This record gives sequence, structure tokens and C-alpha cells, in this order.
Amino acid sequence: MILPIVAYGDPVLKKVGQDIDPDYPKLDELLDNMFETMYNAYGVGLAAPQIGLPIRLFVIDAAPFADDEDLSEEEQKELTGFKKVFINAKITAEEGDEWAFNEGCLSIPDVREDVFRKSKVTIEYQDENFEKHVDTYDGLVARVIQHEYDHIDGILFTEKLSTLKKRLIKGRLENISKGKVNVEYKMKFPKQKKKR
Repeated sequence: MILPIVAYGDPVLKKVGQDIDPDYPKLDELLDNMFETMYNAYGVGLAAPQIGLPIRLFVIDAAPFADDEDLSEEEQKELTGFKKVFINAKITAEEGDEWAFNEGCLSIPDVREDVFRKSKVTIEYQDENFEKHVDTYDGLVARVIQHEYDHIDGILFTEKLSTLKKRLIKGRLENISKGKVNVEYKMKFPKQKKKR
């Protein structure tokens, strides 16, 4: 089932997510719905807060990035096969040089900005079967993980921008929260005036 994506300005996007356990109700259904919602919106990642749930859960399918011809064959192959569920994730290390990449977010449609992040990340997490993993990723996969991980910590990519950039996009962010944006997928806007 395709769920509405929560727009910028909703308090759930600022909450630090809670860990969940294997008894979490209808988890399989939730994961299916999250992937379906993400694909419907042409996203590569979706975190639970973006569908209104303040829990430490996000899903990623990096395959759309594999079409980039500037990437090596090895990178394209890694991205094509990178489809994962991250539960109760904890980033234990961010290393390497910071690099800029033009990021967007399904909760903040029509806003894209360069964000600087470290190139390599080590993350502890559980998969959909609650098996523990500790993995290290770099490049675009690391970037997508860092972006989604920020969501479960209540951080949006716009908070990583310079003060000037924040000022320049303030009006657009306010409009998004009011639903004054053209978007191709279902959304829930926190400040949208209710129709009578």
C-alpha cells in the first residue's frame, strides 16, 4: 500500500527514532509498504519518520543511481544490487574526505542542494530478520545511508547547509509545509489549510 509521505515542517521529522524489537506489529507489511511508497515516489531511500513513525527503521534501494555513466563498472554493480532494510541502526564511524553531492528528499520536494559528507561509513544494524550486521560502505551507498540515518536521528539535509543557503530556501520550505508545491506522489502537509 502506498503511504503518504510526511512533508517538511511535521514534528515527527525532528524526533529521534525509538528502537524496535521483533514483536513490532505487522513489520513485514510495513516494510512492503515502505518499499512500495519509495518506488512510487522514485526515491532511493525512505525512513520511517517520513511516513509518520518515530522509529529507527529505513529502507534503501540504490539501483537508480547505477545508471550514472560517470561511475566505474564496479560501483554500478554495487548500486544495482544494493537493496536493504536497516533496523535499529547506529553509525559507529564516518571517515575519509568530505565530498559534496546534490541531495534531495522525498519530504522536501523540489529542493536540491549540495551537502558535504564523509566518504566512508561503518554502521551496525539489524536486517528484517533481526540478524545483526556491521558493515562499512563508501561512495554513493555511504551517502544514501548517511542521509536516511539522519532521518532516524531527527535531522534533515537542509540542516547541513550554510546559513546563507538556509535563508535562501526558507520561503520554499515554508511553502512545502503548507502544501504549496507540485508533487507527483501522496503527501501529508503539516500546515495545509483544511478544505471545508
